[in-house]
Amino acid sequence: MDAHKATVMSRKDAAILRMTHEGCPTCKGNGQIFTKGKDGSFTGSKPCPAKPTKAKAGRVRVAFAARFSPDKRTGLVGWTCPCGKKEKPKFRDAKEATKALRDHEKKKHGSKSVGGAWYGQAADQPATTPATGAPITKPNTGQVMPDADWLAQNTPLSPAAAAKRGCCASCGGVGSLYSIHAGQQTTTVCPPCLGTGKPNP
Repeated sequence: MDAHKATVMSRKDAAILRMTHEGCPTCKGNGQIFTKGKDGSFTGSKPCPAKPTKAKAGRVRVAFAARFSPDKRTGLVGWTCPCGKKEKPKFRDAKEATKALRDHEKKKHGSKSVGGAWYGQAADQPATTPATGAPITKPNTGQVMPDADWLAQNTPLSPAAAAKRGCCASCGGVGSLYSIHAGQQTTTVCPPCLGTGKPNP
C-alpha cells in the first residue's frame, strides 16, 4: 500500500471515530485521548474508553470528511525533527508516528536521536465551521512550523481549477485559509463556503 492510500485510510478511520464519538465528554470528539507529561509534552495516545455516542457513520460523510473537511487531521498524529523534517498528522496513534520518526533518524542521523518528537492534533486546535455568523479565525495553538510551511497549506488550485473540480473557488476544497497576521499564524474558516469546501449554491 502506498503512502497516500495509507494516509487516506487513516483520515477515514479518524473521521469515523470523530463521528461516532461526536459530543463525547471524555475524548471531546476525537475518538481517542492524547496523554501528556508533567511538562505538557505529548507522551502517547489511547482509544477513548467511553461508549460511542453514535452507532454508525455514513460512508459518504466519512469520505468527504477525510478529503475536504478542515478537521481532516484531527485525531491523527504527526512528528517533527530538529533538523527541519516533519510530517503532518497522518498516523492513527503515537506508536505509528514514533516508528516513522525512528525510520527518519536511522536514515538521516545514523539511528541517533536528535530530539525529535511527535504531536497530536486535537479537536480544539483547528478552526471549525461556525453554525451561524461570521467565519472563525483561530491562532495556531498546535505544532509551531516555519511560516512558509504554514502558508503552503493553502490550496495550490486556481479559482478556475477549483471550480472545475466542484470545489470552493476560494479555498479549493480545503475549507480553511492559512495566513499570518502580526507574526501570528492563523487559520480562518473559508468565508465563501463556511468550511464545507463546496461552492455556495
